[in-house]
Amino acid sequence: MKQKIRLGSRDSRLAVIQTQLVMDKLHQLYPEMELELVTMKTTGDLILDRTLDKIGGKGQFVRELDAALLDGRVDLTVHSFKDLPMELPEELPIVAVTCRDDPRDALVLPQGQQSLDLTRPIGCASKRRALQLKELFPGCRVEPVRGNVQTRLKKLDDGQYGALVLAAAGLRRLGLEERIHRLFEPEELLPAACQGVLAVQARRDFDVSFLRPLHDPEAELLTRAERSFVRTLDGGCSAPVAAHGRLNGETLTLTGFYAGPEDERGIKQTLSGPALEGEELGRRLAELIRKEAEACV
Repeated sequence: MKQKIRLGSRDSRLAVIQTQLVMDKLHQLYPEMELELVTMKTTGDLILDRTLDKIGGKGQFVRELDAALLDGRVDLTVHSFKDLPMELPEELPIVAVTCRDDPRDALVLPQGQQSLDLTRPIGCASKRRALQLKELFPGCRVEPVRGNVQTRLKKLDDGQYGALVLAAAGLRRLGLEERIHRLFEPEELLPAACQGVLAVQARRDFDVSFLRPLHDPEAELLTRAERSFVRTLDGGCSAPVAAHGRLNGETLTLTGFYAGPEDERGIKQTLSGPALEGEELGRRLAELIRKEAEACV
């Protein structure tokens, strides 16, 4: 196979590394294929003084990449699947998802510190994490933190925070695994839907048959169920919604978390069903939790 493929990425270090992971796999599969990395800044990368819910949500991280796909400047884009909006343009489908990396969240302490100092705030970028952290560490303060991983770690080490909560997969991809103080099991802190999975997007009319060996069917089953749950609850980057699925043979077990806009505690429930019916399972679980939330009002 001999052709040139241009891959678009945000220009953050983590985004580039994640795109290069996909490029490395393509190089292994097709040594003669010419690959070009095209990086760009997105609106979300440029606005760092406000939380995502104040600037329009996760779509701010993909708008420029979507435009580059549509006008043919790139052929594929690579994303952390958890960062993609729930509603995607029909003309730009997800065409492959990678094998899931560690989906868990990690607690990161300042350099040289061995215990969590709750006199200073825990920094995290989502209300999903904030609500669950307040249950895990009663009385803690949780404050938002923006910027790429390196920027956040500098703020932590400079004393602005007592700890950060970041995705373990991102830290590992950056070679920063030694910064992980502890991992939160999903039963403690439910991760964002699709955390740990990379998604590849393309134009609907682009031949993506060469991506089949890259695609992981198990990750697809899990992410379909998780996104269905979040989508049913109208959840986006600012909504306190989380979902995590596990496969056991042909059975998919999905756990979901949801809190209303003014709620200080969330609702968590688990449901199991056939793995091939994951989207329906996600909808059913979302409706169960929605009914419970309405009953508590």
